[in-house]
This record gives sequence, C-alpha cells and structure tokens, in this order.
Amino acid sequence: MSHYLGGLRRRLLSSATSASAPPRRPSSGDGRERQEQAPPPKGRAARRPQRLSSLLSARSVAGEVFLLQLAVVILLVAAAVVALVVQARSSAMLDARHRTLAAAGTFAESPGIVAAVRSPHPSAVLQPSAQAAAKIAGVDGINVYTLDGVTLAHSDLRQIGKRVVGPFSKAAAGTSFTETFAGSLGQSVVSVVPVKDDDGKVIAVVSSPVTVQNVQSMVNGQLPVVLGTAAGVLALSAGGTALVSRRLLRRTHGLGPAEMTSMYEHHDAVLHAVREGVLIIGGGGRLLLANDEARRLLDLPADAEGRPVTELGLEEAIADPIASGRSATDELHMAADRLLAVNIRPTAPYGKAGTVVTLRDTTELRALAGRAEVARERLKLLYDAGVQVGTTLNVERTAQELAEVAVPRFADVVTVDLLDPVLRGEEPPETITEMRRTAVVGLQGDHPLTPVGELVRFGPAGPMAAGLAEGRAVLEVDLHATHRWRAQHQANASQILDRGIHSLIVVPLRARGVVLGMVGYWRGQDSPPFDEEDVSFVEELTARAALSVDNARRYTREHDMAVTLQRSLLPRGVPEQSAVEVAHRYLAAKAGVGGDWFDVIPLPGTRVALVVGDVVGHGLYAAATMGRLRTAVYNFSTLDLPPDELLSHLDELVTHIDTDEQEWQGITGATCLCAIYDPVSGQVTAASAGHPGPALVGPDGTVSFPEVPVSPPLGLGAGLPMETMALTLPEGSRLALFTDGLIESRDHDPDAGLEALRAALSGPARTPEETCTAVIDAMLPSRPSDDVALLVARTRLLDPARIAEWDVEPDPAAVSPVRNACARRLAEWGLEDISFTTELILSELMTNAIRYGTEPIRVRLLYDRCLVCEVSDGSSTSPHLRRAADTDEGGRGLFLVAQFAERWGTRYTARGKIIWSEQALHAGDAPASMDLGEALLAGWDDEGF
Repeated sequence: MSHYLGGLRRRLLSSATSASAPPRRPSSGDGRERQEQAPPPKGRAARRPQRLSSLLSARSVAGEVFLLQLAVVILLVAAAVVALVVQARSSAMLDARHRTLAAAGTFAESPGIVAAVRSPHPSAVLQPSAQAAAKIAGVDGINVYTLDGVTLAHSDLRQIGKRVVGPFSKAAAGTSFTETFAGSLGQSVVSVVPVKDDDGKVIAVVSSPVTVQNVQSMVNGQLPVVLGTAAGVLALSAGGTALVSRRLLRRTHGLGPAEMTSMYEHHDAVLHAVREGVLIIGGGGRLLLANDEARRLLDLPADAEGRPVTELGLEEAIADPIASGRSATDELHMAADRLLAVNIRPTAPYGKAGTVVTLRDTTELRALAGRAEVARERLKLLYDAGVQVGTTLNVERTAQELAEVAVPRFADVVTVDLLDPVLRGEEPPETITEMRRTAVVGLQGDHPLTPVGELVRFGPAGPMAAGLAEGRAVLEVDLHATHRWRAQHQANASQILDRGIHSLIVVPLRARGVVLGMVGYWRGQDSPPFDEEDVSFVEELTARAALSVDNARRYTREHDMAVTLQRSLLPRGVPEQSAVEVAHRYLAAKAGVGGDWFDVIPLPGTRVALVVGDVVGHGLYAAATMGRLRTAVYNFSTLDLPPDELLSHLDELVTHIDTDEQEWQGITGATCLCAIYDPVSGQVTAASAGHPGPALVGPDGTVSFPEVPVSPPLGLGAGLPMETMALTLPEGSRLALFTDGLIESRDHDPDAGLEALRAALSGPARTPEETCTAVIDAMLPSRPSDDVALLVARTRLLDPARIAEWDVEPDPAAVSPVRNACARRLAEWGLEDISFTTELILSELMTNAIRYGTEPIRVRLLYDRCLVCEVSDGSSTSPHLRRAADTDEGGRGLFLVAQFAERWGTRYTARGKIIWSEQALHAGDAPASMDLGEALLAGWDDEGF
C-alpha cells in the first residue's frame, strides 16, 4: 500500500514540474488517461492564461473554491451595503420626525402666538414669523390652522385663508403627533402641535412638514461613500481569494473534485473493502500491490510488496500460475486448505506491462451456499407453519397441525403433549407432573410411543422435567448413549431404539410465560442427528405454534363460558299451560353462541304469550344481552300488557340502555315478535319490532304468512306507537315463530327461504315436535351460519262447558243472585270444596266494581288447570291492596282476596278493566293460608283492640 501511494505521489510531482507535458488526469470511468490536444507554450507568460482559465473554471478544485469564496464575498458586501442604506434612510426619517416636532412645538409655545391668533389680522402677524422659524429649523414650512381648518400661515402663500381638511383631531383634542401623509407639498413627514391659551384651551394647531423627497436627497448624498467603500472591500477580498485559489490550483495539479475523490475512494475500496483477493504483478514477476483479502487468502508476509512472487513462500500449485503472466479464467488451485478460483488478466494497454490476479475462495462459498439453502428451507417451514398451524380454534386440531407441518421436513416423528386443563380451556396448574398425548405424526400402526389420549407421566430425571425446569429445549443427540432419556422411557426404550429412532429434541410449549405442554421432535433411520442449530430453530417454531395453541385455549374457555351463560338464560323447559301444545328448537351458529331466544309465558285468563327475539352478533355479549331482553319481556308480561304495549316498553328500555353513559356497550341491534293467544276466543294478537312474522298452518295443512305490521327494531322506534295484528284461529292450527337465521343465508334470499319453509310446514297434520324436526331437517341439513330459534305452538280451545258468564246490574242487591249462580255452577263442575272462598272473592270483587266502577259489569268463571274468576267493568281505575285503618269501615275486601287466591291482578282492555284471581281446584292443593276469622282479624293491628 505505501509503495503504491509513493508511486502515485511521485507521478503527481513529476507532472507538476514538467513544463512540456500537460497534467494527466485519471478518468472516473474506465481508468484510462487523457491528454490535451497540444502542449501549452513554454514560459511564464504562456502558463498564466492556462492558470487563469483553470482558476475561473469550476471543473477544478481550485476553481470551485475560488468561485464559492467570491460568491460569499459578494453576498456579504451586498448585504452590508443594503444594511447601511436602510440604516441611513431610517435615521433620516427619524431625524425628520424629531426636527418637525421640535419646530412645530417651539412655534406653538412661542410668546405672543396666542395674541397673534386672536388678533384681527392673524396671517399678517404669523406668516413672517413662521417663514423665519422654518428657515432656522431646516423644515419645509411651519403652518398654522384654526380649529375649523382655516389656514392662518403656510409655506405656500396661496393656501392662506383657505379651509383645509386634515388629520388634526388629535391636536384639536390637545395631543401632539407626528405622521406621514400626502399634503399640498407631496408625501411629507408632518408633526402637529396644539396652541393653547392661558386656560389650557386649544385655539389653533401648528404643523411642520418635511417632504420625503428632501429626506431621500439626504440619504442619496451618502450613497457614493457607501458604494465606494463596498467596491474597495470587494476588490480586496477578490484579490485575496484569487491568491489562495491559485496556490490551491498548483497543489492539486488541476484535478477536478470528482476525479480526486474517485481516485482515492477506488484505491481504498480495492485495498480494504473488496471481498475478493486482488494482486498486481509487475515485470519480472514482482508483487506490486496486494489487497487485504489477497493477504488473508494467501497468508502473505507484511513486506510482500516489491518481492518476486516465487519468493513469498507460496506453494508451487498457486505461485506458478500467478507468476506465469498468462491469462486464466476461474482456474481452481489449492492454497493450503483453501480451494481458490484464480482469474489472470494482462494490464496492457491500461498500464505498464504486468498482470492483475483475482482470487475467490470457493470453499467458503460452497459451505455458505449449503447453509443458505438450509436457512431458506427453514424460513419456508416457519412461513408454512404460520399459515397451516392455527387454522381452527380447536386445541387438539392445532396440536395436530403443528406435528403435521414439521414431519418430514424437519423431524421424522413429532409428538405433542398438552395439559388436561389446557384441553378444557382452563389455566394451566403451577405443578406439572403429567400431560396427555394429543398428537403423534410420523408413525403408522402399532408403535412404541404413548398413543393419543393416554397420560404421559415423567419423573424428575427425564428430559421433559429438565426442559420444564430450565424453560428451554433439551437436546438428546444420541438416544443410545443417554441415561436420563432411558429413565424416562424404561418400559419402551428398547422398542423405540429398535424402530431406528436415535435423536430427540424436547421443547416446552410456552405462551405468555405459561407452560401449555411439551413437543417432542424425533429423528430416525438415515436422518442426521439434531445439533445446536436445530435447537434454536425448533424453539422458534414451537414458540409460534404455542401462540396458536393458547389462542385456541382461550377461545375454548370463552366459548364454554358463553355456552354456559346462554344455556342458563334460555328456557330450560316449557311451562305447563292448556292454551297451546308447544315444541321448540335452538341451533347455535358456526361462529359460536348467538343472541336468539324464545319464550312461552302463561298469562292470566288461561292465555299464553309466545315470544321470539334476535340480538345481532355472537359471543358472550350477545348472550348476555339476550338474557337481559328475555328478563325484561318476562317482567313486562307480568303487567298483563297487550303485545304492542309490551314491545313499546321494551323499545324504551333498549333506548335507555343505548344512551346510558354507565353502560360499557350499547345494544347494536335487536328484534322481537310477541304473540298472545286466548284459548277462550281462539284469537291471537301479534306485534313485531323488526322481526319476521309467524307462519300459520291450518288444520288442513295449508300454510300462510299473516302480515304482521313490522315496526322498527328495538331501540329505533323513537317512541312511535306499534301496530298489532289480530286473527281468530281454528282449534288445531299451528303457529310457527322463528328467527331470520332459519330463512336467510348466503345461499338464498329471504323469499326463497320462506318458500322452503312453506314446503317444510305443509302436509298432513303433525305434532309440534314432528313439525320442528321436519323443518330443521329440510331447512338446515348442516350447521347454520347464524343461530336459529324455532317455536311451534298448536292451538287449543277451552271447552265452552267450562266457561260461565253473568251480567251484573250496578246494584248491591244484584250481588247475591250472581253469587248463588256461581255456587251452582261450581257444584256442577265438582268444585264444592272451594265454593265458599270463591263466593267470598266474587262478592268482594263485584261489590268493588258496583261501588267504584261503571257499567257494563260482567262476571266470568274459567275452569282450567285452576279456577279463574274475572270481574270486568267499564272503568279504568284500578284498586290497590292496602291495610285499612282502625276507623275505616271498608277497605279490607282486596286483602281477603289476596289471602284466599293464589294470584290476582288487573288487566286493562279497550272498554275498561278486568280484575281477576286464580284458585287451586281443590282445597288440599291450595297453599297453606289462614282461615276466614284470622283473615278478618289480620285487617286490624293490635292497637285497634
């Protein structure tokens, strides 16, 4: 390297001292030298034009420096001139403002000016004094004006006596000011001062102007000095810069910046940065230059440059080709333990006679190529694992996918063992002594390894225990020579070795700092044993798969929680009632637990409410929301409301939930269909909040879809009233209520789904259970994409012989005949044992209706699973149960009704209200209660006696 730089330095110095030859410049392209067309003339006078032209040219380093310095000097001088001119102009304007203000102020405060202003001829007195004062002060004039704008004195005599309009309001108010504005003298700087009498009252104003033109003339008078000084500074700086650049030109020999930078960068790159050996061999086989890589490959001594190649201690196999001077292309030669590819090329015509030799170590390249291929295969395996492992959220399937992706590309056999709590979706325990074999891939038929489903127990000395304790992979290179592995597999170690399995890596399956299981990678037959590089790779592979296993575990836990919650919120059975025969189905979606629900709610008067609803979405929140809505529907049904009012209250509740700031999440969408069936009249009343209407199957098997007025979904009604549909159904009709998952899917639209439902419902008479089975089998042969709720109810009618009705006149005397008629009817029904309490209840209810209600008053008895007593009247006022005071004569009737009836309440109708009560059919079936005397005494407290 020093020999090469010394030669380069000598060549540069010789080119500088030679007068006959121009400087040679290395090209930045191919390294060839360029010469001028003709040598310059000899002598000092002949060299100056060349140096001057080089100095002014930016192609050389000196020229570039000269132009940059000259530009900087010009910019600095120009900035200084501008700053001086601006400063002079600013100073002149400031001087003009001070001068005018002083002149105007002095004249306004001069003795006798007040008397002059108030004299009969003020202009005659003021004009001479103003002109003399303006000349002394060096201003363009001193003007005096009255407060109404009449000119008393002015530098222009023609303006005297004229009225002017100017910005004198501040001065008239007693304040002096200075400003610039256009006046009769042109653009001027004017100061205005008020003239005050002895009482401080302003009687006139004095202004003193100086034109901007006069101010500018003062500045212009200073410009020659400023510009002359700037020119001198510029000339002196340019001369000094030229001298420095001329010296630099001689030092750099006229080379350009790019040429110099490229020359040294290329030289250093060849010597140090190139990862291929480079030798320059001169005449006689001497080594002129060797870069760092060539010294390393050939193990050259430090003083190798300048010595013959054959004397450097190289083997003949490599020294003879290098020193031969012949051309060669990728010839392979041995140099010590390296296999080198040698290329030899002559340097002519690019330099002196010699050769350039390049050396490339193919041994390392081949090894590197092999390692690169292995790394590429493993990267591809990691990529494939990221795609193929975790395709489902099933823990067992994820473990199987991990084993399948590693066999046979990495291991011959893979086993995956997981903890039992992990398989159930639970958190792993802290103490681990056994795991369950979850996947085995790579062995067919009977094999010596633990089969899938069996427990794998391990002791403290085995590799599994060591892997858990150390938290990392454990490598067993040779299973024949290891003792701890044999201790782990005492029963089947010999069978495993007989199958050809000889190497093992055990890796803990860890995710988020928690151990989920163990993975065993086995190699056998002709596969090479595992090494340390395999350990680092398999840890990465297992760590990625562990995240998928943990995600599946968490999903399993959340899914089980959601299923448990949903099962606890859905109806576990259908309540006993006589109005309809009911069957139902619920099918969960592929995505998991949803928000569909159904309900059968018995109502007073032997009626029944059929409800089907749907909450948008799936998962835990959808199930919880479903439970809230189902509970709300059940609570609202206790108020005995019609379907439209019930859904209106439910809509208000959902709206409140959505707008309540304390709720962490609103209801994103919910629909509901409510139908109330009365077996006495056979009438069904239905209302819908964004939900599909029911399907009606007649006794003859014909299917229709009654048009139920559809209101907006829950939460979007905005307080608007909901509409209802009323139909009278013949006995044996089947009413099918369903959610949209039954008729809507990605494969067909709702109309096609309704036609398919019509076909599934039509046909001969079937029980509700048979109907549900037929609909599900026809509509949903596989698991649906959305959850489905189906409710089928076959209607019944109450036997007319079990219904009794009487009209009651609004007279207390009419109570007794009706009570006696009820007693006779109870005797006909065989209910004599509850006749007394029934008469007591009816008496109280009829008396209450006669006293507080309006006509018409009717009494109805319904004999079903219980005895229902109903008293209706035309009033909408409802009685309330209360404890009567000591002095009250009445108020104890409803107390007696509540004591002797199982349930009682009020139902409002379009024509008034109905007060009802329910009793057990036999006295022995009724709940234990107090007798009549105790009930009457309970109407008073102890202090009443």
